[in-house]
Amino acid sequence: MKIIILAGGFGTRISEYTKTIPKPMVKIGGTPILEHIMKLYIGWGYNDFYIATGYKGEIIKKHFKNFKKYEVSFDHFIDKKKCKINLVKTGLNTLTGGRLKRMKKFFKKGENFMFTYGDGISNVNIKNLVAFHNLKNKIITVTAVRPPARFGEIILKNNRVISFKEKPQTNNGWINGGFFAANYSFFDFIKGDRTILEKEPLEKTVKKKQLIAFKHRGFWKCMDTMRDKDVLEKIFKKNKFNW
Repeated sequence: MKIIILAGGFGTRISEYTKTIPKPMVKIGGTPILEHIMKLYIGWGYNDFYIATGYKGEIIKKHFKNFKKYEVSFDHFIDKKKCKINLVKTGLNTLTGGRLKRMKKFFKKGENFMFTYGDGISNVNIKNLVAFHNLKNKIITVTAVRPPARFGEIILKNNRVISFKEKPQTNNGWINGGFFAANYSFFDFIKGDRTILEKEPLEKTVKKKQLIAFKHRGFWKCMDTMRDKDVLEKIFKKNKFNW
């Protein structure tokens, strides 16, 4: 199954880095977060990548030293594991839905595929995600995660603190974890370059009862800001993302 990685945004909330490099090339433990994401899929046996580039895409292109040219597949090795990579220009100002729509030409009618953003790290079981998507037979499956709380949690009883937890994972609510499985027909829900994936396309699938959630209760972290990057560095130093 093919995997699309949306890697073309401006990454303005982590501008300390993105003034000079695209966000997916920001390094965690000396390795671009893009490759950490790819390692997750490769670890579950999925290695056919389509990377949708945009802002400073040439830097991603240069990173993969054995590239041929845009939109031509080439083999690459990550931790001695072989994968296939397609680097695809999807426009400088194209929004998330538009980038996905531009990848339509690489897929056949009825084909299932996966896609994710270029800034999220998780230990989600990709095989189970795919199996869940196939079982439910809906147009699109989103991985739902519980986000970590921004602040420490204090539980009180008659003014006495009975629990104090530093930034625990919240027990209320689910959010978009960014790891999707979808059918080719989802492309029809996207109008064009200025379409935001998280708005009209996904909202329409909800109305048609074609969006389903795969619940992931394990590790998940998105690198939105410099603070997020620092947290991921600390996590990597402890376990090297070896789940």
